[in-house]
Amino acid sequence: MVPLSRRQFFALGGALGGALAAGPPAAGAATRRLPWSRPAADPVADAYHRLLHLHTRWVEQQWDPGIGAYRAADFRFTAVLGNAVLLTVEDYDAELAGVTRTVLRDRTLATIKRYAATNRLAGGTGWGRQLFWDSTFELYFILAARILWADLEDGTRNHVQAIATGQAAYAAGLGVGNDPLSGGWTPNGLAGAFTGDTKLEEMGVYAQAIAPGLAWGTGNDRVLRERFLQWMTNASALPAADRANPARVDGLPIRERSKAHNIHDTFIVENHDAAHPHYQAELWRTAGRVAIHFLAAGKPLPEVLTRQPNGRQLWDTLKLLASDAGEPVMPMVADRYHLYGRDVLPLAFLAQVQGDPDAARAEADLVARLEPYLRHAPAYRLTKFSGEEKYEPEARAELAIAYLFHRHRGTPTPPVSPAAFFAGAAGTRDFGPAVGLTVQQTPNAFAAAVTKSGFERLLWQPQHDNWLVDTRAAAFLPAGVHAPTATWTTTYQAERDGADATATVLAYGEEYAGYTTLPTGTVVYASSGLGVDEGGLTLFNLAMPGVPGLTGERTFASDASRLHLSGSGGGGGDGGIDELAFPPRQARYVRMLGRQAANQYGYSMWTISVLDADGADLAQGALATASSSDVTYPAYNATDGNPETRWAVDRTERGRADSWLAVDLGSTVTVSGVRLHWEAAYGTRYVVQTSTDAVIWTDAVTVPQAFALHGGWVDIDGRAGLVIRDTERPITVTATGVIAASGPAGPTTIEGYADRTVDLAAAAARRAPTAPDGLRVSDADGYLSVFNLTPEGFAGATVTLPGSRRLYLGTQVVQRDGMTWTVSQPAGTARVEPPRFTVDGFAPVGTRFQVTDSHHVTVTAPGDYAATVTLRSGPWSARIRVPAGRSRALTVPAGRPVTPTSDHARGRTTFPTSPLPVGMTSPGRAVDGDARTSWRPGPAGRMVVDLGRVRDLTAIRLTWTGGRRRPVRLERSTDGLTYTPVARLPKPGRVVAAPVRVSARYVAVVVDGWQAGDAELTECAVLG
Repeated sequence: MVPLSRRQFFALGGALGGALAAGPPAAGAATRRLPWSRPAADPVADAYHRLLHLHTRWVEQQWDPGIGAYRAADFRFTAVLGNAVLLTVEDYDAELAGVTRTVLRDRTLATIKRYAATNRLAGGTGWGRQLFWDSTFELYFILAARILWADLEDGTRNHVQAIATGQAAYAAGLGVGNDPLSGGWTPNGLAGAFTGDTKLEEMGVYAQAIAPGLAWGTGNDRVLRERFLQWMTNASALPAADRANPARVDGLPIRERSKAHNIHDTFIVENHDAAHPHYQAELWRTAGRVAIHFLAAGKPLPEVLTRQPNGRQLWDTLKLLASDAGEPVMPMVADRYHLYGRDVLPLAFLAQVQGDPDAARAEADLVARLEPYLRHAPAYRLTKFSGEEKYEPEARAELAIAYLFHRHRGTPTPPVSPAAFFAGAAGTRDFGPAVGLTVQQTPNAFAAAVTKSGFERLLWQPQHDNWLVDTRAAAFLPAGVHAPTATWTTTYQAERDGADATATVLAYGEEYAGYTTLPTGTVVYASSGLGVDEGGLTLFNLAMPGVPGLTGERTFASDASRLHLSGSGGGGGDGGIDELAFPPRQARYVRMLGRQAANQYGYSMWTISVLDADGADLAQGALATASSSDVTYPAYNATDGNPETRWAVDRTERGRADSWLAVDLGSTVTVSGVRLHWEAAYGTRYVVQTSTDAVIWTDAVTVPQAFALHGGWVDIDGRAGLVIRDTERPITVTATGVIAASGPAGPTTIEGYADRTVDLAAAAARRAPTAPDGLRVSDADGYLSVFNLTPEGFAGATVTLPGSRRLYLGTQVVQRDGMTWTVSQPAGTARVEPPRFTVDGFAPVGTRFQVTDSHHVTVTAPGDYAATVTLRSGPWSARIRVPAGRSRALTVPAGRPVTPTSDHARGRTTFPTSPLPVGMTSPGRAVDGDARTSWRPGPAGRMVVDLGRVRDLTAIRLTWTGGRRRPVRLERSTDGLTYTPVARLPKPGRVVAAPVRVSARYVAVVVDGWQAGDAELTECAVLG
């Protein structure tokens, strides 16, 4: 367990810990007020404290004087946890909270009393016992009661204790079976599930139902403890290739408890048939919910909360998907985007309990946005843009828990800098064909390609800014494009290939679109011409003071144009509130007619207001009709005057672009505008129309209004830039979007730059590479992005590169206007080639450079001239003179890894992952291509490398540090579970190559009898 600072102020775990754990004291027994004290220099904790105050304004809207308590619907009464925290710390601010401390205390205690008595486990009939989702809210409720324990009556205390112990007993009594009260919700026994719909969350629910009983019970119940450890271990569980992991956690080797398969072996979670980072974060959300009970009760944390199976790898995945706001990009779904309040607890747990400085950075970034977000309409909500109503009390409770983690730790975990965070998060990963997601994170941008059927899209988030480009919409692909007929994708890694990059090609019958992402954050899109208006980006343009970039206006600059376009104040199409004015006109009927929805949920609106010249709403109470309505969200909800009810299209109509919502004003009047308050399912393109007879409609305003730019480039708000090639089509911009190639379909190449220092005008003016028809090449940032957008392969095609300084893999020949480069490219594929060498000096026309890899190049001078050049590669350089007609080969000295490599193990996933056995360092250190790092086997002495797929192998080469070398066994497997011997090396040399003739996906290296001081493995190379 990670050691934590246990400050005196957290007296729940100190002087009162024993009394609280022992059960309710006798009537009238003296209790102590919790002596909370302020932690030193913790701006995040201060922000949480302020946010809890401000959010109390929402809480007070839930007071029901008829029952003398907060409302039961959607578990709103569990807002008492935030109240309890505010009531027991210093500096209660009634002005911020909107309610006096006395009133808040009385209402909180009355609510705890009421709902403790109505819980089924305490003899009531109102709520409780059901695992999904009553037990989650019981967890918040119990903690609130424990914090205010001294103020509760004996009867209420007894009820609360009955809830804690009764729920734990009930969940434990189910064994690994389903809860009959919870309908179809199931953990699927201990098997779990990983394809389409993980059971990570469901297993977490079983664990958190047991945790309060363990924390606040009167004895050491071994059955409860074992059930809890079983569910927590299996929530993330171990991949197949790590099932032999002998690391001991909570008294047992973790392999003895881990049985489930809840995550893909590429360390990502699916939910609703799509990769879903929000559900991946459930691992730490659950851990945070239960950890606070153990800490509050003064009991040690179970080790599994801080040494979770795959915990490091799952967190690395979230960092790979991270934005600048502390929450991950949602690459395939929209219903958890910008749901800030529900992203707090996982980060707070990782940062303040596990002590992770990267998580502390993400937590600080998220918290910096929470107050502006909270104040944005609808005000005082933590989960305003999407989700279910029960998310609101849940977010408040978890905000309170996050605050308690800071108070408990005392001195907060120092965060890394934003630059260090994204530098550490940078990398690429192909999550596999079943997941259908290829990702690159760089210090400048996030980019991804989704190839999963039904979710296909390209994503780009320059500067990691999750309020600039809306990643819920596909980037660059034309609107309305159908599902591709075929997809192809690959990733590159610096240690294997010389640079981090990805390449993707989508085939649409005989037409193709390609996409590459580069280590600079630049992306390149190339198309044979899929449709009209290609190269689009959907932009956010809200006015949310306090969030960088959300001023309600976007600025676009090109050669001779500079436009400032407002969003919600007149542009619209970005969700939130669109207030649209138009010249006064006569109308009885006003409607919103959709043209394009933001996501797969179609259209949904809280309120439609029709405005007169004075801004008065003429639509409130008026008759509303729609093209379709969900039975739960009828059209009249949009004009009923209640901001918490909404209209939504029928579920079967969500894919229809031209859905509409209309208002009948009762008679013909003068109208001057509309105000549309959208839910998360909003229109990015639509038209507002008016009519006097509901038959003939005329356009009043089109959303958004478009402007054409010329010059081949556009700067977007100083945050990103686009350069378009191969076409004379104009760039069109609106307040909420950019279309780089407007007009009819045609061949298109677009370079997207995330680096703010790039001179976009110069980038647009530079000469581009030329290639045969169907082969498209970009040299953006010095990397060659090569696309074969045809159904036929290219063999030995000649590409003319405009420069003569960069050398790429293969053969290049100097010409008068640059170099020719010979390339072969299979049909419907793409590649990224990093420069391997640079050239200075005189290289006459006809000089040939043959680059074998990053360390080997041969220079051949033409028959009639000598060549005198300086070649550079990183810190290495060499000046050579090659006589006419002669060749000279050069080799870069050893140091950096040679790329590309034939070593199948280089950069691959290794096991054990996390937790590691005692004395072992990460096996990844043996396959990282760095001779300075090494794998220390430790007493367990076994590592496995996953080659990604079954391959034919010819040799396994091991390189060791100094020290005694122990006997080694080599094993192979095709499934990661069953291994067979390959070779035995009783006395391995410093470098030993074992010849093998086998097929395998997994290779195991087993070191027998390793002891401290023995040799460590610097390289495990697997050759084929």
